[in-house]
Amino acid sequence: MNHWQDTKTQTESHVTTPQGTLAQISGELETARQKIDRFRLSLGRHLVNKQELIDLLILGAIAQEPVLLVGPPGTAKSDLVLKLVEGLGLAQEDYFEYMLTRFTEPSEILGPLDLAQMKDGRYLRRTEGKLPTAKVAFLDEIFKSSSAILNVLLTILNERKYYQDGRPEPVPLKLLFAATNEIPEHTELSALRDRFCLKAESKSVRHDHFDELIDSGLRNESLKFRKLAPWKEGICSLADLELAHQGLVLRFAEESISHDGGISNDRTRFFPAPVFAEFRRLVETLSREHRLYISDRKLVKVYKLLRARAWLLRGGEVNVEDLLLLCHLGENLRELRLLEEMVPQYLRLNRPTS
Repeated sequence: MNHWQDTKTQTESHVTTPQGTLAQISGELETARQKIDRFRLSLGRHLVNKQELIDLLILGAIAQEPVLLVGPPGTAKSDLVLKLVEGLGLAQEDYFEYMLTRFTEPSEILGPLDLAQMKDGRYLRRTEGKLPTAKVAFLDEIFKSSSAILNVLLTILNERKYYQDGRPEPVPLKLLFAATNEIPEHTELSALRDRFCLKAESKSVRHDHFDELIDSGLRNESLKFRKLAPWKEGICSLADLELAHQGLVLRFAEESISHDGGISNDRTRFFPAPVFAEFRRLVETLSREHRLYISDRKLVKVYKLLRARAWLLRGGEVNVEDLLLLCHLGENLRELRLLEEMVPQYLRLNRPTS
């Protein structure tokens, strides 16, 4: 059953947005779910053995949580993001991408200072076409950013705002994807690392998919030469992802009195008690046995991502398989590889291959 479409509560009429109540958009939500699901599977046909990473990017987009891809050069990190962005059909002004180096100046990311305004004593940047005006952004080698850029990124990620001449201005950013060859363990980068709830290793596929890799690579070379992009099928748009996010957070706001006199909310409706107990047990085990740091903020984000996955794949409740998302909570490659091994064991599941 599609719970977002069929479940009603006493508080639905009070949970509103400029687009209406959850009840009013429920039909549109199911249509969006089907489009997003077709889109993720379609993208998977154009990349070799990358379906799991595509799914993570899509989940991050629904939950509007940033996603970090980790891996050596040549493992399709950028290609994954660029094909997803192109598939969404974004307008040029809505997308910003940049490769950071330790020499990158803030003006390259945020826009140059407006010299005319400086003459009047105002410290403003011309942000058109830069990160502060983008709805979707891709930052390659994000951990090479300078401290000045780092501070701005944290403010944008935490509060969705940017300071112009000391005054906060909202930014339209909805989705942030990032990539890195490695995750540095410097203390000063811990805050930025923690903002990426989902991190995933993009591995070389040549050992297990040698023939398929060659064939796919040649096909993509031919498509590029002919200026063709079949992944631009118009299946899904940014508006569909934004609607999915809207439905998710509206559902979080709903509370009502249950039949037994208790409080009925998102957790009690969509997270069965045995699965929630398993979720809690797994978090505590990973923290205790493997010293995995899961901040309070990250724990809430994990819940949101689990709900996004359950909705996208089934339109309903979280199940034990959804908890495999915890494989992606590591702070570095060592932790990611450990979780990839241990989480399925703790859940007594075979981790699905892409």
